[in-house]
Amino acid sequence: MQIGILDIFGDCEKWDDYVTRHPAATVYHMSAWGRAVSASMGHNCYYIYVEDEGKICGLLPLTHVKSMLFGNALISVAFATNGGPIFDNQAVLGLLDEKCRDLMSELKVDSLECRNTDSIHEDWPAKQDMYSTFRKNLSEDNEENMLAIPRKQRAMVRKGIKFGLKAVLDDQPDRLFAMYSQSVRNLGSPVFPKKLFYCLKQEYGDNCEILTIETDQGKPISSVMTFYFRDEVIPYYGGGTFEARGLAANDFMYWSLMERAVSERDCRIFDFGRSKNGTGAFSFKKNWGFEPKPLNYEFMLKDGEEIPDINPLNPKYQLMIKVWKKLPMPVANFIGPLISKSLG
Repeated sequence: MQIGILDIFGDCEKWDDYVTRHPAATVYHMSAWGRAVSASMGHNCYYIYVEDEGKICGLLPLTHVKSMLFGNALISVAFATNGGPIFDNQAVLGLLDEKCRDLMSELKVDSLECRNTDSIHEDWPAKQDMYSTFRKNLSEDNEENMLAIPRKQRAMVRKGIKFGLKAVLDDQPDRLFAMYSQSVRNLGSPVFPKKLFYCLKQEYGDNCEILTIETDQGKPISSVMTFYFRDEVIPYYGGGTFEARGLAANDFMYWSLMERAVSERDCRIFDFGRSKNGTGAFSFKKNWGFEPKPLNYEFMLKDGEEIPDINPLNPKYQLMIKVWKKLPMPVANFIGPLISKSLG
């Protein structure tokens, strides 16, 4: 077996074919994710693969994120909820781990983070109680999908329908970014560069859609960027205006997406993504009838280092969050990308 590092701006056909076929793979393992992140934020990517007789039998996409504020780390995969190693057997995983150690030494990083759904390394330090993911099987009958939504949440969807809201597809992320940036500012988080949204749309092509909800007068009030992978639909970046809550626009939006994914894209799995345990987003997804499943984020650490704690629940970031919520939008959108690109 041989190990190598993929040029993500070169020929990625074998890589993407392996990802598409592997049962544990996610949309974030696709080479498109690394190209979008690298092109929009300038991070170097180290996409490691193992070959046996010319066929890939394991891989690990890594993003190198280095900053004075948040440290020096390799992340699999940065700015995504998943992306840890996928492999055919334990011998292949061992080769990937060995290459990780070499890269850590070469790049002088403090930590390497593998974002897995299931535990892979029993002897690695891990975060297992911070994030949960929400996935649910879909029926091919949308009436059954509607009835599967718990009653109170179903009433919210019907409220949006009653208000005459409509769902449209946008070719470009401009309207999405305007609403998403407002939403994350209100939560006290720095927004990602607008270029990231353009790059993701370009790289994923037809497998990336932007669904925007408009009022009956054509005013946009919520929007979501969604990825399609195999038979899965994965809403990822979403946001809305202040008006959206009163019109149940977000509820209507996710139902419209679910409905479209079944009827237009033949999807059978709705992946609601991750949320921090105990947050409003966590409760929102449970209210839709999704059961949380803990995510396993595992770490390879340099001697003497501890697991990084870069998240908004960390008390040392509370003052920054309070200040950020009060920033004018032009200021937040100017400064935000300078900070967010270092978060990983």
